[in-house]
This record gives sequence, C-alpha cells and structure tokens, in this order.
Amino acid sequence: MSEDHYAALPSGTTICYRDHGDPADPVILLIAGLGEDLTFWPGSFVDSLLARGFRVVTMDNRDVGRSTFVTTPSPRLWRQVLARPRRDAYTLADMAADAVGVLDHLDIRRAHLAGRSMGGMIAQTVAAAEPARVLSLTSIFSTTGAKKVGQPARSTIRLLAAPPARTRTATVRAHLRITSHVSGTAYPIDDAAEAATAAGGWDRATGDLAAGAARQIQAIQASGDRTAQLRRITAPTLVINGDRDLLVAPSGGAATAKAIRDARHVVIPGMGHHIPEALVEPITRYLAEHATTQGKASASS
Repeated sequence: MSEDHYAALPSGTTICYRDHGDPADPVILLIAGLGEDLTFWPGSFVDSLLARGFRVVTMDNRDVGRSTFVTTPSPRLWRQVLARPRRDAYTLADMAADAVGVLDHLDIRRAHLAGRSMGGMIAQTVAAAEPARVLSLTSIFSTTGAKKVGQPARSTIRLLAAPPARTRTATVRAHLRITSHVSGTAYPIDDAAEAATAAGGWDRATGDLAAGAARQIQAIQASGDRTAQLRRITAPTLVINGDRDLLVAPSGGAATAKAIRDARHVVIPGMGHHIPEALVEPITRYLAEHATTQGKASASS
C-alpha cells in the first residue's frame, strides 16, 4: 500500500495524496466524492489500473481525510436546503486548484483525470480551466450543477437531512444506510467492506467530518450551473453512470455528456451511486481503454 504524502500548496492548503506505481507510466489522478477520502477508491480499483499500465495518484480533497480542514464555519442546514451558501464559501474551482497543485507538486505536466460524483465535478472543472493539463477526462455518476438535472430522489434527501453523525459508530451506520439506499438495484453492498471503509475514513480524518461535508456541499452549491463551463472542455471525455442512481439522477450524466463536445456516454444497467466490487473490472476497463486511446492520439499529434 502506498504511503500518505503531503503537498503544501501556495494557497495555504495542504493536500494529502498517495502515489502508486511506476513514475514512468502515464498518470491517472483519481478524485473522490463528497465526504470521501482517498481510501474510498477500492484497492482493487487502483490495482486494476496499475495492472493496465498506469501510475495512479489518489488524493484527499480539502475538508476530508488528512488534508486541510478549513477554518470557516460550516453552513447551517437551512442554507444547504435552500442552496444559500455563505459568502466565505470555497468553490469547486478552489478544489480543482488543489488537484492541479498536487500535479504541480509531483511535477506531472499532463494527466488523465477521473472523478466520481463531486470528484467528477472537480475533474470537469480542471478540464475546463486547465485544458493543457488534461489528457482525458472520465466523469463517473456526476452532473453539471443545473437545477433540473442530476437531483437526488426525495427519499435520499430525507436521509441526507438526518442529524450528522458525531461518533465512529454513528458514521459507519450512516454510511451503510445511505450507501445501501443509493447503490442501485443490481448490486447490493458488501456490509462488512463498506463498514470497514467508513470506519477507516473516520480514523484517518484530522478534522470534523460532518462540518467538512457541509462545506463541500456548499462548494457545489456556490459553483452553480456549470453547463457553459463544460462546453469549453476539449479533453476527450467519457461519462459513466448507472440507470438506478438515487443520489445523482441519471439525467445528470446525460446532461454532462450532452454539454461536452463528442463525449462518450456509458450507462450501466442496475448501477446506482456506488462502485461495487462486481463493477470494478468493467469500469476500470472503460477508463483504461479511454485513457490509452487518448494517450496514443496525443502522442501521435
């Protein structure tokens, strides 16, 4: 297992990352979703990409894991419900700058980006703002920020509105509850594996996870509808989502693919807002084939 390393960025934020594989191989930067640290990418997912000839970098976004937990207050629940972010909110652009900062720290000029959920939004933002840095983009069960697409089901909103977990045990229970709900119809979760992931995330955190997740939600809301931004993306793009996602409705994936010129859209039947072990192989195959094809095209151009 790769060790935790740290990139101290000019912004004052410190980002924890892990660097897997041969430095000579093409790089895939994996960006995790809301409230997820770098360990939420299954080890088998990373191993599959390594076996396919990639160097894999994973990172803790700000406000999770061992990266910087910001000092600004978290938004109250009413602000999240009404999408009224505080004036001191950071944005997805700030989180995208963190990701670029990790690449700079590692002296990586160009990389393939893959993000899930909020991580997909961050990867999209990097691709729009820093096109020269992105060899390819893979957006997994993510969306555009437009209000009419990609919205959670009412049943999911009720779960998310529950009081935040404040203990390790409560965090594990909340993770199992929400993951089971959004995981889709064809792929039941592995309770033991998911409990271990949630417990590990609690153990690695150096700050208040509930406050951090609230600030990350606020970052999404403060960034608004990014459809026009997505239209500027020139990186070859693959969009992956399931057809049974109760957290980011499948319409979000369709809108993402529509907004990005020539994007390829793959919809996986029965998949929800989760990458179960049964889907690690097909998703990493899609990702690797996309990155390999675009990497060869870039090298020959």
